Amino acid sequence: MQSRLRVQGHPIQPMLVTFPLGLFVSATVFDLTDVVGGPAFLGEVGYWTGVAALVAAALTAMAGMVDLWDAPGDRTRRTAVAFNLVNAAMAGMFLLTCLVRSQSPDRGASAAILVTELVALAIGGVGVHLGARLMRQFDGGRAETGGLEALAGSTGEIRRPWASR
Repeated sequence: MQSRLRVQGHPIQPMLVTFPLGLFVSATVFDLTDVVGGPAFLGEVGYWTGVAALVAAALTAMAGMVDLWDAPGDRTRRTAVAFNLVNAAMAGMFLLTCLVRSQSPDRGASAAILVTELVALAIGGVGVHLGARLMRQFDGGRAETGGLEALAGSTGEIRRPWASR
């Protein structure tokens, strides 16, 4: 199965999924710092980081739906559906925390919000596992070398790109 949305032969959604996940982790770190007694502005930074993560998650979900459109009705489709549902659950929990915090004038974090975010990140960890499985299923037939082997020619020599000038 090949993804419709690709950049130089690589599917876009796995590239995009790192943005909301990283922003969700960053928002949780800011909120943790706010809850344990850090400067008050870090709670608001955590809130706006969560909002940015939700925007990135929406864009990633759209790319995932395009990929899901062409998924065959086998194990790959089930994994893709599970991956997208798990990521939607994580984003939904962060959306809930952002909606609760939007009512507060300082948008600071509380212990309950922090616990909710930590549970959402644990759910996101399941999504990371499913995403890795999905990538193996997407490109299971492709054998790629990594590291220095990718630079080696058919003779096994490492070729320097600037040496061919």
